[in-house]
Amino acid sequence: MKTDFEYIVLGCGGIGSAALYWLARRAGADVLGIEQFKLFHHNGGSQDHSRIIRLAYHQEKYARLTPYTYAAWATVAEESGVNPVTITGGVQIAYVDSPYRQFVDAYATAMTNAGIPFEQLSHTELSYRFPQFHPDREVFALYQARTGIADPNKGNAAHIALARGYGATLLDECPVHTVTPHRDGVTVETAQGTFHGRKLIIAAGAWTNRMLAPFGIQLPFIVTKEQVTYYATPHLKEFSIGRFPVFQWKDERSIYGFPVYGEVATKAAIDASGPVVTAETRTFDPVTEREQELETFLTTRIPRFVGPKLYTKTCLYEMPPDRDFILDHLPEHPHVYVFIGAGHAYKFASLIGKIFSELAIDGHTLHDIRPFTLNRPAITDAHYKINLRI
Repeated sequence: MKTDFEYIVLGCGGIGSAALYWLARRAGADVLGIEQFKLFHHNGGSQDHSRIIRLAYHQEKYARLTPYTYAAWATVAEESGVNPVTITGGVQIAYVDSPYRQFVDAYATAMTNAGIPFEQLSHTELSYRFPQFHPDREVFALYQARTGIADPNKGNAAHIALARGYGATLLDECPVHTVTPHRDGVTVETAQGTFHGRKLIIAAGAWTNRMLAPFGIQLPFIVTKEQVTYYATPHLKEFSIGRFPVFQWKDERSIYGFPVYGEVATKAAIDASGPVVTAETRTFDPVTEREQELETFLTTRIPRFVGPKLYTKTCLYEMPPDRDFILDHLPEHPHVYVFIGAGHAYKFASLIGKIFSELAIDGHTLHDIRPFTLNRPAITDAHYKINLRI
């Protein structure tokens, strides 16, 4: 087996599989991907049928990147014949008299500054366009037509297949034992052998700090166990794509949900509200109280969305104190790159993979990733005030 590579990627989930594809597109057989579990496993955060993809974002630094996410996924679709993106339209909703309206206003400001078109919907306009919503008092909403669903099952599989087609080597069920940095590369000892690479990309999610330990770096992020619930609504047509949008409801809790997709069921969740865990201690059991809280919200505000619970599924978020991405090289090891997705990265996965390929091969990218560096206050200041709402 070949043991020397130009580029090694640790972790082959959403971000890692994308990096493999975009690297292999240019470097072919000089690319190695290493995954500790079986490919397409359910232990991390890149799994299931659906994630939200949207131009709508709460900060301009993300809003300006969002159009390029669609372009990256379109390249994957063109090359593979498998389209991971389905357009549904989407709304952000808040009560007019709620302090949480500020989050929806921030979306409007960011989209305006980034030149992204959207509509503002009054309470009456929202009710007319989407009568499935039954708010108990006056709301305000934004509608963006290109919001949709990015499918991790399709996206990850397409990235992996295309990377293999370009000659990349992938090893799954291959735990990493040690990573040894050198001045001009790294040595990675694994359960399937020892490999050498000139550039290393760490896309290991909740296991990132374990991979960073040999470099003397530990990043400040928490890992939480999140969950989504599918409901076998008897009102399928009302919640089909084209009749019902992806939604985000900004209140004391941030609730989001999807039309029928992947399963013959609707899907919803409470954002960033799960218990703090580690990759080793997490369980796959849902938290019953959170299931009940979500169902109570949906039953009162989108009543026909709910039906018998099909199942609840868990995943992991890794969130820095400011809930912004980390996308950077290590200060003392410029040939080693790391990514943390902050619980909202999948929509960007193919673009981030492309950016990593540009950084690793060209040494630079045209995209503005300065807000995601390791030297920002949220990463360097131990007293940084945690803010996980987006």
